Amino acid sequence: MVALQANTGQPIPDVVWDGTMLSGKQANEILCMRQNGEISFVNLDAGNGFLLQTLILRITIANFLPYQKFPYQQEQNEQNFCRCSIITASFSLILGCSDATPVFYESDNPQRLSDWNLFNLSSNDFVPSSESIVFRPANQLFTDYAHKLRTLWIPDGAQAMLVDGEIDYPAGTVLSKTFYYPTDSQGSPIRQPDFGDSSVNLSTNKLIETRLLVRRTNGWEAFPYVWNNDQTEAFLRVAGASTNIDLKSDIENFDFVYFVPNENQCAGCHVTEHPDGDMHPLGAIASQLSSSFLKNQSQITALVDRGWLDQYPDVSSPISWMDESANIDERAQAYLNIHCGHCHNPSGAADTSALLLDGSHNLLVNMGVCKRPVAAGGGAGNMLYSIVPGNPDRSILLYRMESDEPDEMMPELGRSIIHKEGINLIERWIREMPGSCPD
Repeated sequence: MVALQANTGQPIPDVVWDGTMLSGKQANEILCMRQNGEISFVNLDAGNGFLLQTLILRITIANFLPYQKFPYQQEQNEQNFCRCSIITASFSLILGCSDATPVFYESDNPQRLSDWNLFNLSSNDFVPSSESIVFRPANQLFTDYAHKLRTLWIPDGAQAMLVDGEIDYPAGTVLSKTFYYPTDSQGSPIRQPDFGDSSVNLSTNKLIETRLLVRRTNGWEAFPYVWNNDQTEAFLRVAGASTNIDLKSDIENFDFVYFVPNENQCAGCHVTEHPDGDMHPLGAIASQLSSSFLKNQSQITALVDRGWLDQYPDVSSPISWMDESANIDERAQAYLNIHCGHCHNPSGAADTSALLLDGSHNLLVNMGVCKRPVAAGGGAGNMLYSIVPGNPDRSILLYRMESDEPDEMMPELGRSIIHKEGINLIERWIREMPGSCPD
């Protein structure tokens, strides 16, 4: 198109049609637009059309017909496509607003998030493909008060299998997690509760990043995509990225640097068996999906009903750390499991600490009660024990949660500011814990 523009002096149009008719389509069913407005349109006769499956047009300058502009209006939606009328012309067009099928890439790493076809993006809305399932684990990680929209897609003909009580996803599975902040009337990020919306209104929210976890033949791979300022596209950033956030709230404001993890940092959490374990999901697992979400339906049921999971797991819905009606001990352990358990487990990256926070402990000392640190260094804050029952102010665990210093803070990744609600929960848990430790 750039070459044609240079040779013809005509601007690059919004829509190019080569005149090719698809089988089963009428002349008024070629293109589709998402909203009312004006487009520039070129009828480009490409001769033999497309070359096999490569979508490369055979074009010459001679068949580049004059540049035209047409206003259009979007008419009533019909099934899975929109019909649009060209007002000043004697024909109508259907312009690309159908819900495209997500795409799986076995080896290529697309630079643009849109190449995966996981979302429908307009100037007002960011909506997951109807072929995906929007999900929310029973327990969610804290990420600097960012909101999160999670999706799961499995290709047609593929099915996850239940293996030893856990979901084994097939090659082709794509998990996404989009991080965003609500905004005020000036477009500044504001802190609000995240109730798990199934789409994002771009007039009242700002997209920050979208992370993909893709199941390929040889295992899971992670891809961080960062949204541009115009909110029109997210681009692959394998080295990670950072952005300044001035987060406002009625209680207090937070001015911090938001970090997008690089690929290795993604593995730091998603590889729970070190050093040679494989990457795997943390939220889209049997226990976390046993809770209800949209339409109060079990998320496991949604997978089985769609044919994406071969059977129901024998697992009950876990306690959520946000459930204030639940037992404080169960809430605290649920919080520590989802935030710390990927490293603090018998085979995790923090196994040398002998501190188990994934719920696998047999003795309270293994969970940190009256346990002296093995390798905390300066992160111990001159304290003796990880957890001192009845005394949160003398507990290393809480001290590290309250820190935002890189060599002290826990978790090490995934946050720049402290999580007040999490700290309040763990502080209360320790304060109400019976017992004491030797001086």
